[in-house]
Amino acid sequence: MRFSIVTPSYRSSNWLRLCIASVSDQHVDLEHIVQDAGSDDGTLDWLLTDKRVRPFVEKDRGMYDALNRGFNRSNGDVLAWLNCDEQYLEGALSEVESWFTAHPESEVLFGDIVMTDPQGEYLFHRKVQVPLLHHTWTCHLSTLSCATFFRRSVFERCRFDPEWRDAGDGHWMVRLLRSGTRMGTLDQFTSVFTCTGANMSAGPNAKNENRRLRATAPLWVQSLRPWFVAQHRLRRWMGRMYEQAPFSYSVYTSASPTQRACRKVEVPRFRPEKQQTRTDTNERE
Repeated sequence: MRFSIVTPSYRSSNWLRLCIASVSDQHVDLEHIVQDAGSDDGTLDWLLTDKRVRPFVEKDRGMYDALNRGFNRSNGDVLAWLNCDEQYLEGALSEVESWFTAHPESEVLFGDIVMTDPQGEYLFHRKVQVPLLHHTWTCHLSTLSCATFFRRSVFERCRFDPEWRDAGDGHWMVRLLRSGTRMGTLDQFTSVFTCTGANMSAGPNAKNENRRLRATAPLWVQSLRPWFVAQHRLRRWMGRMYEQAPFSYSVYTSASPTQRACRKVEVPRFRPEKQQTRTDTNERE
């Protein structure tokens, strides 16, 4: 089984170095494609000679256009995308490979996510369930792209729509759910999402596009939005998504860019301590 990881890049040199390091030490058969839109911050001074990646530099229409371009160039069996400010945890792709081998009928897999600050320190975490159509359509996407893995067959029949600049993953997920795509969860942490304060999901255009996506749902579905929120929270509680034992993880940081730094989490929490941090993700409890 071969993995193809695509990273859309633009002016994120320091974060991109850490992202690449987290992919290169996974010890599985993979290719890492970086689709750069023409960074002028020094990224291209080193990216084009980095042997760990396949770099392509060309103007695009945004992140989802870059993903389409990268996946069109790829040759892997399992695809995934990792933004510059995201990382894979140690051994994550080996676990994903084992899951897909054991579940040949499934096409999409979701892992759990550790949310960190820019120094790699733990903020909170997200445990993931298979998303529900009407909740995703009218409320929010409850999964994160950094922990989403899918077979090539999914991309071949359902590419990303580049008309969406920030909420294209939500639009893509609604299309997959409406088509009955078989999905599953790994039920373990695979990825790190860095809350930088400048994440796209926190911007005004992302909020506008999420409202636009909600407006495409049938009126009867929109009218039941409070029910879908309550259903989502009850389902998470029943699925024990709010429970987590102490754990540890290791990431690359600006202080340790060539060797993973271990972090121990003695008091796990499923939401950030400060309310304003919640804007850094597109999941709301």
